[in-house]
Amino acid sequence: MPLTAPAPRTAIHIRRIECQAFEREDGLWDIEAHMTDVKTHAHSRRDGGVERAAGEPVHDMWLRVTIDLDFVIHDCEAVTDQGPYRGCGAITPNFKALAGVKIGPGWRRKTLELLGGTRGCTHLVELLGPLATTAYQATGRARAAREQVAPSGRKPYQIDSCHIYNSDGPAVLERWPQWYTGTQPQP
Repeated sequence: MPLTAPAPRTAIHIRRIECQAFEREDGLWDIEAHMTDVKTHAHSRRDGGVERAAGEPVHDMWLRVTIDLDFVIHDCEAVTDQGPYRGCGAITPNFKALAGVKIGPGWRRKTLELLGGTRGCTHLVELLGPLATTAYQATGRARAAREQVAPSGRKPYQIDSCHIYNSDGPAVLERWPQWYTGTQPQP
């Protein structure tokens, strides 16, 4: 169901974020994020006052991380095609610092430690959140298949991560009965 009808209004700014995941032939995974910001009206670039037409990107930025099924980053590439200042793209090589970092608990803290403030770009760092979520979503079946071959015995990370996966709820009873903490009899 969509949102309720809004009050009369005029669109001013549109941000689009698209994430995609690709399983590579070498067993690694490429997770890509692309962000654009556009204005619905003509405006001037902050750096040099260059005029931008309505719909011309203020930000046009890309990220790709290459990960394994343990969520360890093997490589990271960042590109800034458009930014409000000519020098915005100069910081993109710093994102290589993510190589060796694991997506998981402490992810946001670690990315801010490596790329926060003047070490990175606010907008590219923002993309790391949806990029990480996409990595989990995309690799789920491959991780489950690996778990079938070599069970880890660890509690699934999803349990207690949201209200649906509450450890005493029906979704946990259905998917992971051995981790269920409720009072219903286990099947």
